Amino acid sequence: MKIIAVIPARYASTRFPAKLMQDLGGKTVILRTYEASVATKLFDDVFVVTDSDLIYNEIVSNGGKAIMSIKEHESGSDRIAEAVANLDVDIVVNVQGDEPFTEAGPLEQVLSVFKNDENKKIDLASLMREITDEDEINNPNHVKVVVDQSQFALYFSRSVIPYPRDKDAGARYFQHIGIYAFRKQALLDFHSLPMKSLEASEKLEQLRYLEFGKKIKMVETTHVGIGIDTAEDLEKARMMLKDI
Repeated sequence: MKIIAVIPARYASTRFPAKLMQDLGGKTVILRTYEASVATKLFDDVFVVTDSDLIYNEIVSNGGKAIMSIKEHESGSDRIAEAVANLDVDIVVNVQGDEPFTEAGPLEQVLSVFKNDENKKIDLASLMREITDEDEINNPNHVKVVVDQSQFALYFSRSVIPYPRDKDAGARYFQHIGIYAFRKQALLDFHSLPMKSLEASEKLEQLRYLEFGKKIKMVETTHVGIGIDTAEDLEKARMMLKDI
């Protein structure tokens, strides 16, 4: 299998404009994310896909590989689908551009799913971690997922799922960790399909895959991503970098 990593990188950000170009210990956030992805040694190639000349030039001028988006896109999957359409690749891993501490472990977990999938029944794979804190369970920014007995996703929601009508039933709660590995064809199919009501309501692109019958294999992990969504997150990342 030919495996590549693609890092979708928008310059604009509602909560923290231009966050990917912020300085993090002498390098930009996006460059550190790119270099961390390459350092995992899991990929045949790593690309940043962006709508920004600034980000494109930042990667290329530092010896990296970048692709300019041709069109405006509503989701990361759309941006990645456009970028890989003409690439010879089997599996595409989406690495979040604002995670400069990306590590090999969780990426290996999602990739392992495809090594035993000889009949190609799995369209994409992703991670989930158990959460027990009520604030986390009730937080709409923490996307929850429920799975079947074979660990295939049944539904993703910002709401509490399952609803704890019987608190003694022993239900477990899982937060979706947004690391994805896709078969190339699943991405191309996604790009050609319309957004339906579930995705539009929850603002979760993974629901488009489910609404159109794609199989999402979930892998349980203890990994907690360190993303940079706010100026406060950036300061925490700077402190972490000093401790490394």
